[in-house]
Amino acid sequence: MTERPLPPSRVRVDVLLDDASRRAALYEATLRSLTDTPKEISPIWLYDERGSRLFDEITHLPEYYLTRAERAILAERASEIASQTRAETLVELGSGTSEKTRLLLDALAAEGTLGRFVPLDVSEEVLVASAQEIADEYPGLEVHAVVADFERHLGMLPAGGRRLLAFLGSTIGGLEVDARERFLRTVASSLGSRDALLLGLDLVKDPARVEAAYSDGSGASERFQRNALAHLDRELGSDFSGSRFDYRPSWDPEREWMDIGFRSLEAQVVHIPRLGIEVAFADGEHLRTSVSSKFRRERFEADLAAADLQITRWWTDASGDFAVCLAVPSGSVNR
Repeated sequence: MTERPLPPSRVRVDVLLDDASRRAALYEATLRSLTDTPKEISPIWLYDERGSRLFDEITHLPEYYLTRAERAILAERASEIASQTRAETLVELGSGTSEKTRLLLDALAAEGTLGRFVPLDVSEEVLVASAQEIADEYPGLEVHAVVADFERHLGMLPAGGRRLLAFLGSTIGGLEVDARERFLRTVASSLGSRDALLLGLDLVKDPARVEAAYSDGSGASERFQRNALAHLDRELGSDFSGSRFDYRPSWDPEREWMDIGFRSLEAQVVHIPRLGIEVAFADGEHLRTSVSSKFRRERFEADLAAADLQITRWWTDASGDFAVCLAVPSGSVNR
């Protein structure tokens, strides 16, 4: 682990995912997923510095209801969340710019319990900038940023005191079923008896509204997804960007998720020199870049129970589009 103090001294950055290990794991996963069926690339390729900025742009679009709905819930319920958890440390997984987190920080500060903020993200550039902004805005707050992968490094997060782990934006919907189950089990094993987990969940609704959120009129969603191909090309010397792929997000009614990616417009071969492979695509073949699952309460409660977690609070926005839930280890007395 590399520790990188920033001025002022109460701000620090721990790097659990350095460039060498990040690349090695990502290259291995990419080699495996591009030779699988259906062909996929890891969503991690979406989030270089430009990709993080593009996604932040998407969250402000009219079609992308998720951010507005979640923010409305947090604005209404942050004080209740603070009083229920009395968290001394707020941990945000996949923090990005930590925009909505300020509602939780303000509420926990007003509750008089907050002493530390631990944002975690894979993008060091975005994380460092956000950590410094938070430190400037909250002078009495210790900010301990962690460059890490939330699927791999949960057990290495700073411990001590009551912790609230926030996983917002329905980011959990980006994990396929097996990965989501592993994630919830790992979270459960890392939570102390006084800790809690706060989750944002996009709920099942009219598929047309869901599809519009991933295929906006401004083209920002497509630019975000195509940036992943450009990122691949820079890192691996591939020629995805010069190949013929049509952006094609679609709703899968059986799995109740958005299947996001591209369709090959012809039979073609993509060369990936640094992996030592050539990947053949048939005309019309799908290349998945990510999924976004939508949730129903009953089914998600069962997922939590399987991981020894239980819901203590469930809030939705006025339209019932989105939910924020508070969960604790099963059988714990955390309130």
